[in-house]
Amino acid sequence: MTFTSEAAVISGRTLPRSFTWIVFGASFVAAAVIFLALALARVTPDFNVAGAVIVGAILYLVLAGVISRIVEGRRKSTDRVMAGVITATFLIALIPLISLVATTAADGINRLDISFFSSSMRNVVGAGGGGLHAIIGTLYVTAAASLISVPIGIMTAIYLVEYGKGRLARAITFLIDVMTGIPSIVAGLFAFALFALVFGPGIRFGIGGAVALSLLMIPVVVRSTEEMLKLVPNELREASLALGVPKWLTIVKVVVPTAIAGIITGVMISVARIIGETAPLLIIAGLSTSMNYDLFHERMTTLPVFVYTQYTIQGADAQAYIDRAWTGALVLIIIVLLLNLIARILARVLAPKGSR
Repeated sequence: MTFTSEAAVISGRTLPRSFTWIVFGASFVAAAVIFLALALARVTPDFNVAGAVIVGAILYLVLAGVISRIVEGRRKSTDRVMAGVITATFLIALIPLISLVATTAADGINRLDISFFSSSMRNVVGAGGGGLHAIIGTLYVTAAASLISVPIGIMTAIYLVEYGKGRLARAITFLIDVMTGIPSIVAGLFAFALFALVFGPGIRFGIGGAVALSLLMIPVVVRSTEEMLKLVPNELREASLALGVPKWLTIVKVVVPTAIAGIITGVMISVARIIGETAPLLIIAGLSTSMNYDLFHERMTTLPVFVYTQYTIQGADAQAYIDRAWTGALVLIIIVLLLNLIARILARVLAPKGSR
């Protein structure tokens, strides 16, 4: 019998289900004891939590791998180690997200009150005021950008998947790839230059920001919709065409409804991509402290611009500005969360019955 214990594989010996948790707990307890002893011996200034977690994870992978290899064999040991590595990387990826949400919630809750949702920053210096004008601006500009981008993006994706052939399709695909990598500030400069040619160099209004954001949103909508349409089985198209249904009606009644859940998810990803943009809106939408419900007239502030200006342009009461900035960031996260929940509900309701 070798160290790989192939006989264990043949005999079917396996460790109990509690093995993972026992080794996991023992590894982290041992790591905690080690770092506590180092802290008491003044080797380290204090108890290093991050170090204890890293050492505990390494101890778990080593112990679980060695014990499993002796008892269960090489294959099962490798499987346990890789499962541990994948789980560890997943938890590491969650740490920044959880930290971001927790920090924003903890610091933003200070001004999450009625006045923040019912007042603007007009004539406000120091404490007080709110972000209603920025919330309205965010919803208006994002909605306008979506109205521009979603139809164009979906129809472009339908053309590429259902009709696109030859050089034109390849050229469109190339341009979409190029647009995906365009920096957001370049989109803002393009929108500003475009409208400055018509209205003059001092133009600032909300619809300009919507046009700039649509340049960033269209490639994401096209790519996500294109991938969802490709997943629709060709048998559905062929069955519809065999019944004499025109191709355009097959697309409208069969292809798009089958992929609607994925299309909606892609649209929401694109909305999340643009709703937090600041640079293009600073250039073309500008900054305002007052309410503005007209996309085609005067400056319009959005939440990202509100957060940026509150944090960078501080008055005498600096803490009041910082509190408003954190609250604006928290409200922006809440809006994205609500939009994603609405998208999931719509995708579930609109999806074909057989796929629910």
